[in-house]
Amino acid sequence: MVGHNVSHAKNRTRKIFRPNLHPAKITVDGTTLRVRLCTKCLRQIKSPNSAKASLGKQNSSLEKSEVSSAAPVAAGLV
Repeated sequence: MVGHNVSHAKNRTRKIFRPNLHPAKITVDGTTLRVRLCTKCLRQIKSPNSAKASLGKQNSSLEKSEVSSAAPVAAGLV
């Protein structure tokens, strides 16, 4: 998304709005994946109730302890 930064003097400069991505490790079907997730998706996975509801029945084995956002992810890995 694009827009403008507007100063107090009403000077407008171009601004690019980017998603708030964070590195995370996710275990799906016994395989650990390193991904970059937006904060909304990360919160959904970490919460015990909405994670199972949003991922459906096939991936309901995902637990809160299996998600770690502390691991660094190499740039470009998704």
